[in-house]
Amino acid sequence: MGKEQMKTFSRDEFDLEGGKVEKDREKIIRGTRVVKFHNQALLSGLAYCISSCSMILINKFVLSSYDFSAGISLMLYQNLVSVVVVSISSVLGIISTEPLTWRLIRVWLPVNVIFVGMLITSMFSLRYINVAMVTVLKNVTNVITAVGEMYLFKKHHESRVWAALFLMIISAISGGITDLSFHSVGYMWQIINCFLTASYSLTLRRVMDTAKQVTRSGNLNEFSMVLLNNILSLPLGVLLIFVFNEVDYLSNTPLLKMPMFWLVMTSSGLLGLAISFTSMWFLHQTGATTYSLVGSLNKIPLSIAGILLFKVPTSLENCASILFGLLAGVFFAKAKMRGRSQT
Repeated sequence: MGKEQMKTFSRDEFDLEGGKVEKDREKIIRGTRVVKFHNQALLSGLAYCISSCSMILINKFVLSSYDFSAGISLMLYQNLVSVVVVSISSVLGIISTEPLTWRLIRVWLPVNVIFVGMLITSMFSLRYINVAMVTVLKNVTNVITAVGEMYLFKKHHESRVWAALFLMIISAISGGITDLSFHSVGYMWQIINCFLTASYSLTLRRVMDTAKQVTRSGNLNEFSMVLLNNILSLPLGVLLIFVFNEVDYLSNTPLLKMPMFWLVMTSSGLLGLAISFTSMWFLHQTGATTYSLVGSLNKIPLSIAGILLFKVPTSLENCASILFGLLAGVFFAKAKMRGRSQT
């Protein structure tokens, strides 16, 4: 009998004679699993926060610091990067995606038009407005979505939710009034973006239910939706580049000859895809309520970073309005969580 067999035999014999040792081992295993779970939740949460913050900051850097005036082209390139990475991952068997059929494309195309509009208006607004004010103005999306849910789906919200939404409106108005770098064009694009984002969230669920019926597996996972959205956005993006006459700008700008600029653009595309992966990972490790709350809290360091990195001129009144709006977002997330727990 070898030394390893003797060790195994001795350990098993000891476990049989002393049941306490076996129970202690089970406690250690359970404790290790809890630690692993918390580590996974913390790691996934950090990955989600870092990727989502970095994506907005790097887009702001490309559009403002590089003074890149082709927001549609930036969106198109980011989506192309996502299509390439997801397609390669699917071919290698790392992820699974639904095959694209004409029936699926026809069902998904209307919501994809809203999706493209949402991305483009976000680019246009971010070019003119600082990151902190963008995060506060995005709260208007919650107001539009809540009203849409009430009229379209007969969904009733409790008083705390409406109070939070009212605070969001007040913070957006006061933030705009006290914004030292106020730009009417940027604010116009951001308001349009809020309506498109709300429309996307309101129509997505219904379109998803219809889309599942025309897929081969009867299901539509996150990766399939990412691939579907990004592939369908490519021809529409090319058309819009000609409509907004970005071709002339692209042919004359020296930025496209700079390798560092292409590296930053590619990084932004990878970060956009990373948000989809990390959000799925974080949701799987925690839940919708924690995900929603962390998303709201995430806007606070993002706003601070946006002000400091891009040296945004601000005032005490504007900072107070921004903080007020961010806290209203957290209050809204907690009110929604309370509503879900009661349901």
